[in-house]
Amino acid sequence: MSAAVLINGEWRPSAGTETFQAMNPATREPLETRFPVSPLAEVNEAVEAAANAFTATRGWPGERFAAFLEKYADLIDARADTIVAAANLETALPVEPRLKNVELPRTTNQLRQAAAAAREGSWALPTIDTKSGIRSIYGPLGPVAVFGPNNFPLAFNSIAGGDFAAAVAAGNPVVAKGHSSHPETTRLFAEAAHEAAQATEMPAGFVQLIYRTSHADGAKLVSHPKLGATGYTGSRSAGLVLKQAADAAGKPIYLELSSINPVYILPGGLEERFDDLVGEFTTSCLMGAGQFCTNPGVVILRAGPKSDEFVAAVGERFSQAPAGTLLSGGVERSFREGIAALKEAGAEVVTGDEPADENRCCYANTLLKTTGSTFLANPVGLQAEAFGNSSLFVLAGSDDELVAITEALEGNLTGCIYSHTGGEDDALYDRIAPVLREKVGRLLNDKMPTGVAVSPAMNHGGPYPATGHPGFTAVGIPAALRRFAMLQCYDNVRLHRLPDALKDKSPSPDLWRCVDGECRQGDIG
Repeated sequence: MSAAVLINGEWRPSAGTETFQAMNPATREPLETRFPVSPLAEVNEAVEAAANAFTATRGWPGERFAAFLEKYADLIDARADTIVAAANLETALPVEPRLKNVELPRTTNQLRQAAAAAREGSWALPTIDTKSGIRSIYGPLGPVAVFGPNNFPLAFNSIAGGDFAAAVAAGNPVVAKGHSSHPETTRLFAEAAHEAAQATEMPAGFVQLIYRTSHADGAKLVSHPKLGATGYTGSRSAGLVLKQAADAAGKPIYLELSSINPVYILPGGLEERFDDLVGEFTTSCLMGAGQFCTNPGVVILRAGPKSDEFVAAVGERFSQAPAGTLLSGGVERSFREGIAALKEAGAEVVTGDEPADENRCCYANTLLKTTGSTFLANPVGLQAEAFGNSSLFVLAGSDDELVAITEALEGNLTGCIYSHTGGEDDALYDRIAPVLREKVGRLLNDKMPTGVAVSPAMNHGGPYPATGHPGFTAVGIPAALRRFAMLQCYDNVRLHRLPDALKDKSPSPDLWRCVDGECRQGDIG
């Protein structure tokens, strides 16, 4: 018997006949519990139930959604040890500090930040033009499907992570499609979410969970007529299939796909902080076996003896460091294929590129290098993402070549430039930075890109193929909420019929509104 699905407010056996098992990547052994593959009829039932829930919650104040999110966060805290143990078993990510001390607190913090935003309401950008009688606000758009990734089983989980929190805070029901690498972790979250929904009197169908669908049925989910939008984090190939289906149906879909996060180390900075940079880069690249969407996958330097020394020093660190456990057998296969593709495109191996431990999912820490001219001859091939504990060093022959490499980059989540603190690299920085700025969502100076702070100013997005749309962020409240909202305009609508946030009397003294071009709090006098 397989695990139950959560549909329309009830845990029940799936109608599907196919099942799957997660694997412990630290041992390569399948885990005992089987989980169902939901058929299309079950997927459609979940969307219908979510649509009914949306009808019930439409027009509810943000306080109702805030109460659910806060109750949910409390219930997660109460189950912390059980959730962390399950995630550790399914992903081999360490209990401490990663899961228990970092990722789980981030998960509940996101839920509580989203609750605060829902309660306060300024995220919806209420805008009032008293002269014309036109008023507008962002409002919920309907059921949201969330596809979570494999690398953050807690903070990006489909029924607990950032997309889930943002969608709910904006007032939308969620149909969560779990990731096959950590289904038990997701089930435990869903139990807490269901309990929170009942405790806060949310309608049946407000939070639902299915574990897996066929690729064809996943495409039908994101294009369902009653679905409002989709949030997806995962591989570029699968994401683009979903995007094609959603686009054909006119449905918004917000994708986080792939990123190699270029790091530039300019000559003055390398001379000034050589040893520090060796340590900072090695730590950043090998952290979590490199399985971060902000992992520094390419480092760009100007060729010369000091850069050669730097490559050798990093290569030595890579060869000495233990190879981390990868998240699954599928990740290991894709990682090997990614390295092979980079070699085929012209990269040469400095160290690694060999099996590390046949008893677990892993591969040797791998460092590759190539010349700037080789990169420019095949920029597409040499920007292939190898998701794991590896990086590619590109050694440019001149400053002009550094700029040309920057111009050839695809869109990325982040881009970083290390330069001399005394200004010796400023002229070169001023040539590279404006070009790089257009290629990345977040530009960093003198700081490795791993780590994404949950800050209102954060942009965890970027031009394609980093994401499907450069104007939105998957991390950062309140901006993340507006992905799952529609701009609703009211023209000459009678005051008593308006949403509370657009009435002359403000529903809260904390609410910020744009009134006749002025951002302000309080009533309209």
